[in-house]
Amino acid sequence: MKTKPNLLAVAFFLLGLLAACTPAGFRGSAIEPATAAVDFELTDTSGSAFHLSDHRGEVVLLFFGYANCPDFCPTTLAEYKNIHEQLGDNAADVRFVFVTVDPDRDSPETIDQFVHAFDPSFIGLTGTEEQLQFVWEKYFVGRIPQVVEDSELGYLVSHATRIYVVDKAGNLRLTFPFGMAVADMTHDINLLLAE
Repeated sequence: MKTKPNLLAVAFFLLGLLAACTPAGFRGSAIEPATAAVDFELTDTSGSAFHLSDHRGEVVLLFFGYANCPDFCPTTLAEYKNIHEQLGDNAADVRFVFVTVDPDRDSPETIDQFVHAFDPSFIGLTGTEEQLQFVWEKYFVGRIPQVVEDSELGYLVSHATRIYVVDKAGNLRLTFPFGMAVADMTHDINLLLAE
């Protein structure tokens, strides 16, 4: 005697297969709708011009900070390093970029030493005040120098602490808040790489 399949069980099985084929949602802050990332030209630590648009086909992570930063910047670059390691071979298609918010102290040599202490493939950028001001404004990066009494640093710079994520098509797709788990950021980057 043949038994009829339970249609409800079949439906749940098919829904399960469909869910398994659908990528999970982003864990960072998605930008909806995605918007074209504003292109810019700055200078890397070797003195070469860096254009964001030259990196179409790659995922680009942008962080704005400075080499004398005592907390957020070294922590974020350490997260960059961990993400790079977790991505494995996929890291070849990701650019980890650090843009200064302190051009008076961040010479190309200073930025080079700072970012390359975490990974030699990381890209440190500076530029003229005008070039940097353009980028800061387009990416809504607030920066406020604050004098620190009795400190060798002289001043600190309050600044945005989010990582901006540009997809392979050159669209600003996500931001990662400071302190987001490295595994979650890596998850989102892998989703973008798979598109």
